Amino acid sequence: MSDSEPFRDLLAPDEPPAFEVIEGDDISPYFLICDHAGRRIPRALAELGLPELELQRHIAWDIGAAGVARRLAAELGAFLVLQTYSRLVIDCNRPLDAIDSIATESERTLVPGNQGLSPEQIEQRVQAVYRPYHDRIREELAARERAERETILVTVHSFTPIFLGVARVWQAGVLYHRDARFAHALLEVLRERTSYAVGDNQPYRVTDHSDVGVLEYGERRGNLHVELEIRQDLIAEAAGQAEWATRLAECLREAHARLRR
Repeated sequence: MSDSEPFRDLLAPDEPPAFEVIEGDDISPYFLICDHAGRRIPRALAELGLPELELQRHIAWDIGAAGVARRLAAELGAFLVLQTYSRLVIDCNRPLDAIDSIATESERTLVPGNQGLSPEQIEQRVQAVYRPYHDRIREELAARERAERETILVTVHSFTPIFLGVARVWQAGVLYHRDARFAHALLEVLRERTSYAVGDNQPYRVTDHSDVGVLEYGERRGNLHVELEIRQDLIAEAAGQAEWATRLAECLREAHARLRR
């Protein structure tokens, strides 16, 4: 869309909405979100000028994360919200003023369709993809607060085994920012009960400029929370997703139990 075109809806009527919801049960405290679940590109954006092979890579989505999140939600009876569209359209785990909210380059790959966007083009993506996803999360959290239901936020992500030529030694990471209560309890359980190489705020760190979920839906609301990162080669297939979901569900429950003692 050129700068001269009037503002219009980005998604065609036959394209899926920005999010998918899986309802949990009425008693589970767990609330899951998966910001980088999907890799769809709205047709109007013409694949952002990228070949299909690039859109299959981790630059477009968190490989395996949606599969783990679905299975983990089933194990925990959790409410789950998944983002449908690629983070290359707009990153739903970034503040809107973050420099990489709409990435012009990702791991040395230039994104042609993200170059030189006008304010109107950016706002089109915000209204079509970013805002509906976050509005649905806020709506559900508000309903839980009105019902005085406990909420434990778990954000599910995955990371590439090799980044910019450097191999990652971790199999998983437990991420947090200022409030480490639940994350530290979970890290302790994972290290006691599994042989996984688990990073403490590795391979990423949560900051005020890099994450929305942990900060807005965890810290600022006073909810117990953790961001999970799992290495993509371990969960690219259904068997690995099921194995990790089962083990993580056990460890999440135990971490919660320890905090309640």
